[in-house]
Amino acid sequence: MVSRRGGVVESRGEAVLRGCAELKRLRREVYGCFSRRADALFELSDALLCAAGPVLSPVELSMEPEFGRGHGSVYDALHAGRIDTAGLRRVLTGVVAEPRAGEPLMFGVDVSPLPRPVCRYVEGLSMVQVRAVGGNQFVAGWPVSILVGVGWGTCSWVDPVDARRIAPGEDHATVAIEQVRALVADLSATGRWSPGDAAPLVMFDAGYPGTDLAHTLADTPVQLLVRVRSDRVFYRAPSPVRPRYGRAPRRGARLVCADPETWPAPDDQISAHSPRYGAVRVTAWRTVHQRLQRNGRFTHFPADRDLPVVPGTLIRVQVEKLPHGGAAKPLWLWHHAAPGGEPDIDLLWKAYLRRFDQEHFHRFAKVYLGLDTARLLSAQATDRWIWLIMAGYAQLRHAAALVADQPRPWHKKTAPGALPTPCRTRTGFRRLRAQLGTPAGMAKPTTPGPGRPPGRKNRPKSRIPVYRAPGKNPEPARQDGNPAP
Repeated sequence: MVSRRGGVVESRGEAVLRGCAELKRLRREVYGCFSRRADALFELSDALLCAAGPVLSPVELSMEPEFGRGHGSVYDALHAGRIDTAGLRRVLTGVVAEPRAGEPLMFGVDVSPLPRPVCRYVEGLSMVQVRAVGGNQFVAGWPVSILVGVGWGTCSWVDPVDARRIAPGEDHATVAIEQVRALVADLSATGRWSPGDAAPLVMFDAGYPGTDLAHTLADTPVQLLVRVRSDRVFYRAPSPVRPRYGRAPRRGARLVCADPETWPAPDDQISAHSPRYGAVRVTAWRTVHQRLQRNGRFTHFPADRDLPVVPGTLIRVQVEKLPHGGAAKPLWLWHHAAPGGEPDIDLLWKAYLRRFDQEHFHRFAKVYLGLDTARLLSAQATDRWIWLIMAGYAQLRHAAALVADQPRPWHKKTAPGALPTPCRTRTGFRRLRAQLGTPAGMAKPTTPGPGRPPGRKNRPKSRIPVYRAPGKNPEPARQDGNPAP
């Protein structure tokens, strides 16, 4: 079997050797971002990748052969270790998959909750929304804003780039803005993007204020694609004919997403067919904007100035069917880019469907890599645990084309030419690691400490209240359904 890369035909063996060399380089760069307790942190990352089943807790990983230290070193590495998050983010940005010719790099941002419903002794807890039997519930936990790179193909692999815990009282949109600006800076520093290339496309779910993001990121070379609710109201550009008397209007006709009677003639229409969704009809209206209010991010906007008008392209996607058989409701999207560029409607609606691969990453990281099973008593230790999982998943992403796919007898076989799933890749990573080696050093023999001096009592930690936004979050629910104390 041969493959073509950069116009050069290489055999399967040459591709594997090149892939192993790139993965070794990635592992060395990740190890270089661990500035304290580096050996223990890196072995802990290898242990969670080589474990046979789901990670139930960090201390269970001390029983894996890849972790050559005692169980106390697990928590010592997480609580006392140090990770250069800016350097690690730049390393992960540098290995994002290349886009297709003429197309932008694509990224997705979303918030994933790490629930801690019965914990009252750690800092930084706020209210997060989780799915539960009988409906969604608000519980105490840590919300984490995760940024990943997405691409084309038949698999659900993504490229993890950044993860930031949202502090109490901090707005998730503000954190996303900081992540996008850091992303563009890292893409430029690593040579993945340069002026003249297509601006990176960053996609958001319906919980993000698209107009606020676009106005704040006006000085950043980036495209935004935001999902909007079906009850939103937009306005067309005003007529170029100025009135004879009075002030020129700032807005044109209303466009109500839920009222087809207000829809003007579309500027673009696309009809396509998808094996998963059947007949697809895409409709787009250009230069539409939302009416802003002096609240939220515009609370302190100068009173003597009009609120800004941020134009964009409104896209409606209607499919014939859904894969799970549910009701096929329309999907509304709003796109914003720097002036002068014409949006590719056919690319945008297909790109947003790839954003849902991020949901698969969240589920795999929580179910198999233990993203939300680390019951740590420090928010900073949890941050290090999250970054270990991000770095570990990036290694799995590059190992997918190198491991030998050995499915269980009850598993389906991987289609020819397709990459194995993250679970399949994790199953074969232990054999691949034996060939790659590890940059971590051997554990040094130590003597256990004397422990607590006789007669000194253990000081209990003081309870820390959970942050609740005024008037927004109800009382948290316990595991038994009653309000938490």
